[in-house]
Order: sequence, then C-alpha cells, then structure tokens
Amino acid sequence: MDVDTGVDDCIALLYAVASPNVELVAATCCAGNVAAPQAAANTLAVLELAGAGDVEVALGSLAPLVAPLRTAVFHGPGGLGYAELPEARRPISSRFAPDLLVEEARRRPGAITLVATGPLTNVALAVRREPELPRLLRRLVVMGGSFDHPGNTTPAAEFNVLVDPEAAKIVLDAFSGSDPRPLLCGLNVTEQAEFGPEHLRRLAELAGSTNPVVRCVSDALRFSMEAHQRFGQGYVAHLHDPFALALALDGSLGETRPGTVDVELGGSLTRGMTVVDWHGLWGRAPNADVAIEIDAPRFLGEVVDRIAALSRHVT
Repeated sequence: MDVDTGVDDCIALLYAVASPNVELVAATCCAGNVAAPQAAANTLAVLELAGAGDVEVALGSLAPLVAPLRTAVFHGPGGLGYAELPEARRPISSRFAPDLLVEEARRRPGAITLVATGPLTNVALAVRREPELPRLLRRLVVMGGSFDHPGNTTPAAEFNVLVDPEAAKIVLDAFSGSDPRPLLCGLNVTEQAEFGPEHLRRLAELAGSTNPVVRCVSDALRFSMEAHQRFGQGYVAHLHDPFALALALDGSLGETRPGTVDVELGGSLTRGMTVVDWHGLWGRAPNADVAIEIDAPRFLGEVVDRIAALSRHVT
C-alpha cells in the first residue's frame, strides 16, 4: 500500500491487516494529507496498534514532482483526527519508497497488487526507475480522481490528483496497455461510502468502546465527521481509501467500466481534473477500469465487521 496516512488511510490499513486474504508486504509513504514524515510516523503507529508492527514502512518523496505541497483539512494537524497513538517502537525502513516498490515487484513478479491511496508521486518515481513496473505488478489500484462528478478540492479536481497531477499523468501513461488495466476509484463512488455514527455504535457493540483500535477509529472518524459537517456534507466520514482496497479484494462490491483517462495539467480552472473518454473520441484504447457503482451498505458492514474482529485480538 502506498499511503499518505490520514484518517481514511488509517482505516484502510486496519482493513488490510484485518482481511484474512491479504498479505501486507509493505507500506510506502508519500506527502499528501500530511507531510511525508508525519504520514510515515502515522503508518508505523497504526500498524503497531493493529498488531502488524513487523510490516516494513518506507518513506518516499517529500514533495510533489513539480508543484509545492498542499495538505488536507479533513485529517487534523497530525493526520489522525482526534486519535493520539504512541510513537511506534519500530523505525522507518532504510529503503526509499520508490526503490522498495521496484525491488518488491521484481522479487515477486506478477504477485503484488499495489493499492495507492495518496498522491501518485512515489509510483511515478518508481515507474521512472523501472519502466517494466506495470508488467511486474499484478495490478495497480488507485484512489484518485473524480469521474463525471465534481472535485473535492476544486470544483473540478480530487485532492490526491490535484496534489501531484504530473505524477498521476505519468502513471496513467506508463500503465496504458497493461493487463489488467489499473482500477481507478474516484469520488463518484467513494463519496457514497458514508460512515456515520450508527457504524461507530455498531463497532463499539461488537468490540467494546474501550478497545484501543475502536477508540482510535472513533477518535479519527469523529474529527472527519465534524469537518464534513462544517462543509455542509452531513455528519459523516467518506471512506475513500478503504473502498479502493476493498474493491481490489472483492470486485462484487462495485461495478467498473473501461475508459480512457487523462489528467489536465494546464487549465487555470481545471488543473488536476481527471477527464474520462468513454466512447473512444480520442482514438485511444481504454487505459483504466473506472469504478462507477458501489454496494455501499455491504462495504460499510464489512469494514465494521473486519475491524471489530481485528479489535478483539488487540489488547
């Protein structure tokens, strides 16, 4: 997983550890929701909380390829909302995140699914180092973009892509022609995954309100819910990143459609916009499978159930 660990990356990491069919090979960290060193510290702490402190965590690029870094407002100054976790005992890896991505893909060709839930800076740097990366990975899954749907940072652009649109374009171009095509999960589906107070209550019922994992999830998501409410979106938290991971693991949680996706780099109003050609108007083959539907109730139920099961094994 390539993460910029804020609130929803935290939930995605817990979901990955809680999923019996997942071997989490490593977590690489980029700048996005928070600065990259903070993202790495958060990632180490979340994995240790989940009993997965032996997972390698590597720091990547400290800034986007071209533009100055902009961080998010829905995650709090430390990135985990109101949650406060002790500093992890294990140090950060000595490997540079893009190098780790390349080395692990070479070591296990065709076996690794890369789920990227932050800006695509590390992935772009990795594919520059190893142009064969799209063939070495089993699949690339991305939480990013917004397809036939408004942005969440500008009217046209989703946060992850807007932070580093040059990286997003490099990655999409590099993975054109890969089989299978990258799976893209944008705001058009992830904003349907609204985690509310009723889900927190159910989690507490299943695992106990004083459980450390439940407490972390509750404190993190409560901040996100309050932030969404301030922006007129209701007292909910959107589980963008966990959904990308969940759909990668179980395609029946949603529906996808082949499309040709490109990223606007120059528009004064539309920089970072993900433009999708559904009908071949550009004369280019589809380069992505774009998520267009989501079974939100089943997905949210699985998040609660899996994190509750994980929580019961954590003291």
